[in-house]
Amino acid sequence: MSLPLSGLDLNALVLFHAVAESGGFTAAADRLGIAKAKVSIQINRLERTLGVALFTRTTRQVALTEAGHRLHMRSAPLIRGLQEAIDHVGDNQGELSGTLRLSTTVDHAVHLLAPAVAAFAQAHPALKIDLRSGDRVQDLVGEGIDVSIRVGWLRDSSMHAVKLGEFRQCVVAAPAYLQGAGPLSHPRDLVQHHWITLSLLPAPLTWEFQDAKGRALTVHLKSRLKVDSPSALRAMLRQGYGVSILDALSAQEDLRTGKLQQVLTDWSLPRGGVYAVYPPGRLLSARTRKFIDFYRDFLARHFPA
Repeated sequence: MSLPLSGLDLNALVLFHAVAESGGFTAAADRLGIAKAKVSIQINRLERTLGVALFTRTTRQVALTEAGHRLHMRSAPLIRGLQEAIDHVGDNQGELSGTLRLSTTVDHAVHLLAPAVAAFAQAHPALKIDLRSGDRVQDLVGEGIDVSIRVGWLRDSSMHAVKLGEFRQCVVAAPAYLQGAGPLSHPRDLVQHHWITLSLLPAPLTWEFQDAKGRALTVHLKSRLKVDSPSALRAMLRQGYGVSILDALSAQEDLRTGKLQQVLTDWSLPRGGVYAVYPPGRLLSARTRKFIDFYRDFLARHFPA
């Protein structure tokens, strides 16, 4: 016997969808910006209405039951379609609303994404924006992220990605370090220097250089210092602890003020990309699509060639 829609609270179904995707009541509440108690009450009411348990709850985790899994698989496309329909109505009226959730690394947020978000928010006063920054790759589905801006080289992923721009890389060190260090006129010289490793990279000790004639040279390095944050890497470089590679954008201010100095300028490194990454199986909302287009133009104006 089917339950008539008049007997079902569709808001509870939206909350159920949020809990299922984020993996917990607390995470769902944070994602939706409401109290955890409200989420719990609504889910309990939905379970009583349907006459089945939708989640198994322990002190450590919340997991879908078999019935919950079936409901989620069937209702998720409908919930997303409803949200997209609402978004497109706002799009047709020229006004963006709702909440846009973005994520990126701390460095990229500070240098580019935060100023871009501020400009985008000013242009769309009815839109709420939640910008989250961190140097670890985030769970887009679990945390309800609409789009993540990732910088570098994408690893194999089930996520969809749109390339927004490129950046060049440069070998840098502080003038104080270079004054007391040995020769550094060829990539092979790096083996004799204090290399600072950024462990976030897939192969942080192997670098491929190319000279002006297009000839490639691969250098394998050793390192005593290792960091997992571009900000920490830049701070160590400024203090004269060693030499490493930074993207041209994050290095440009220190290069301009003389805190860092570029070396091996006759050699080039592979260019990295800036990507908008979003979960699969989801049509982009109007606010997400407009922000991606906006940010692509923003990068074209601000990223060094």
